[in-house]
Amino acid sequence: MAEHLTAVTRTQGNNRALKEGAIVPAGFPLAFEEVPVLVDGFRRMVRELAYDVCEMALTTYLTAREHGVRFTALPVFLVRGFHHGAILVRRDGVITEPAQLAGRRVGVNRGYTVTTGVWARAIMATEYGLDLDRVTWVLSGDEHVAAYVPPRNVVPAGPGKKLGQMLLDGEIDAVIGATIDSPDVVSLIPDPEAAAIGALRDHGLYPINHLVVVKDEVLERHPEAASAIFEAFAESKRRYVADLRSGAIATPDAADRLHAQVMELTGCSDPLPYGIEPNRRVLDSLISQARDQHILAAAADLDAMFAPSVRHLVG
Repeated sequence: MAEHLTAVTRTQGNNRALKEGAIVPAGFPLAFEEVPVLVDGFRRMVRELAYDVCEMALTTYLTAREHGVRFTALPVFLVRGFHHGAILVRRDGVITEPAQLAGRRVGVNRGYTVTTGVWARAIMATEYGLDLDRVTWVLSGDEHVAAYVPPRNVVPAGPGKKLGQMLLDGEIDAVIGATIDSPDVVSLIPDPEAAAIGALRDHGLYPINHLVVVKDEVLERHPEAASAIFEAFAESKRRYVADLRSGAIATPDAADRLHAQVMELTGCSDPLPYGIEPNRRVLDSLISQARDQHILAAAADLDAMFAPSVRHLVG
């Protein structure tokens, strides 16, 4: 008898067929719950194991795993993106390049372990020479993984504080990952899209932000669920990519346009490969950065991050 599993994932092109029921994991139909703010779903999954299957931010998963949260990932990489434009400064400020942020205060939207923040800091460190340990990172929220203790140079913004206003008031010198609707705020990295495209073309950098996790309790009861769920997500994505290639998406959104651009720039037939091997380089990079940024106490074993039955699968 099939076992229905509760699931949370935000509807987008690569999972739409799955969410609409056109594809069903063999033996494990998914009962989707809608969470209007996806990060609230991440938090509930990390703190309460609220769902059987859940989309999850990559660094949140790494942190949760190190702190013993009982879920395991599938190499289904639902969200990727560019992060060169995530670092904002005042238009009239003195900061004109990332290395100048050493010794200064930089706001980070929500928690220090937020994946966009990790990638943005990685870019500033590896491409622009910023010593991340010399920056005071100012958080607007707390961490999903309550047991995680950030390094000493990570501090809270304080009650009632808004990062955008703090930036405009000169209380902080830059902000990562926040939306600030003001003509007085600009990207620290000039022409960030061109910079991101250059990093993609020169280094293959197409950062992963989200994957999928399954409760260990489910996997212990049904080890075959991992491959069934992986294959369903992969088939949904293959149909989406076929539509991208054929121009069948009538009103493409920003993510659709980004994936199409990646295909054009790289010449690849699939801008969203699932599986460990096609993504080993970018995953290794993220793990290394999580260690260097004092998010992980020890480097994670990449293969061990994923359920054993899906480690060899590519979709």
